[in-house]
Amino acid sequence: MTYKTKFTRLLALCMLAGLFLTQTVAAQAPATHDEEIQKMVGEVSAENLRALVEKMVSFETRHSLSTTTSKKVGIGAAREWVKAEFEKYAKASNGRMTVDMDRYTVKADGRRIPQDVEMANVVATLKGSDPSDDRVIIVAGHLDSRATDVMDAKSKAPGANDDASGVAIVMEMARVMASRQFPATLVFVAFQGEEQGLYGSRHMAERVKKEGWNLVAVLNNDIVGNSYSAEMGIHDNTRVRVFSEATPSNETEEQARLRRTLGSENDGPSRNLARYMKITGEAYVDQIEVVLGYRPDRFLRGGDHTPFNQQGYAAVRMSEMNEDFDHQHQDVRKENGKQYGDLTEFMDFEYLRKNTAVNLATMANLGRAPHAPEKVGVLTANLTNKTDLTWTAPSKGKKPAGYYILMRETSSQTWDKKFFVKDTKVTLPYSKDNYFFAVQAADELGHTSLPVLPVPVRQ
Repeated sequence: MTYKTKFTRLLALCMLAGLFLTQTVAAQAPATHDEEIQKMVGEVSAENLRALVEKMVSFETRHSLSTTTSKKVGIGAAREWVKAEFEKYAKASNGRMTVDMDRYTVKADGRRIPQDVEMANVVATLKGSDPSDDRVIIVAGHLDSRATDVMDAKSKAPGANDDASGVAIVMEMARVMASRQFPATLVFVAFQGEEQGLYGSRHMAERVKKEGWNLVAVLNNDIVGNSYSAEMGIHDNTRVRVFSEATPSNETEEQARLRRTLGSENDGPSRNLARYMKITGEAYVDQIEVVLGYRPDRFLRGGDHTPFNQQGYAAVRMSEMNEDFDHQHQDVRKENGKQYGDLTEFMDFEYLRKNTAVNLATMANLGRAPHAPEKVGVLTANLTNKTDLTWTAPSKGKKPAGYYILMRETSSQTWDKKFFVKDTKVTLPYSKDNYFFAVQAADELGHTSLPVLPVPVRQ
């Protein structure tokens, strides 16, 4: 067979596959960009973020064991200020945003809690506009700070980047989004107790589980405002990391067996939330690349998304691309002419603006999307080189305008292709042996649910 003949046959096969796909997936796809979300992204202000961080730094220390009686210094004053700011934002919500100081007691643990102490998470809740939509989405950062000695509750611990930057993201998002409506409920949280052992996030994750929230996503932001690493000589404000666990922390043995059978170790709910954040954030925010970190967190470290993972929820952590350890967990001092300490002057607020916008676009798009499709399956009754997918429409919330079929090669990091259909089944001219697939619901404006991977179904 000549090269020309081979090429002609290959071209014919490609055209046949394309014709088959066109006939199978012929529905008109919805819009892919929501101008209202783009407007919200444009309202995020670097100057507002700077002012928020500077105010948090002005409390001198926000250590979880610092004073709660002073109105100017310590964690107590910082908590009250965040609460008051949330209440200002809530005025634009027509009563839909409520603010709470969620107090809890942490028992002495012999490690980082020397005696029983009351802590509190500051929480602003923007109630969903659709009474039939019970979904909840959380965005969070931690308010507490630390010096070199994690037990030092009196020295200055400005915590500008770790993690006033994350709380500033949460507060700026609450300001911009308070006046808007979303079918799902959005929750904005400033955790306390992260540096002492993830106490605030653990308290909330346990509360969410106990109260039976339909929590679909947690976006945790910790150390997100610096774009320069003096150690490496790198200045990069165009990339940010998002970390996610590969498989659910509470995976059952049956789920583990299925995962091993399908080879879906890279497709847990948190990992696909991270992919969603990358696709959505990069679509709405210029000059930012969301880099997927295929670890639950940085090497041998953790954050406030972890307790939610442990309870079985999809939760991810955003963190700057190159950390500067001269300005993290350091006493404020000068040595040999070099400044140490987590100070505002070492932050990049344009970079923080872009990272805020990525969070906002993700939360807004997911908050306005339909519920995810249900009973997503791949038919396995017959051996075939095609892939037959089936699912049912979500049983809650608004009716989807249709569904996207996502597809990627088994070695790909993110979804390579997507096809729009209006039916609840599809046959694709691609082999399930060679690709991973998922299904997500979409509305007429292109807001999409989190993707759902199919499980084997015999029919």
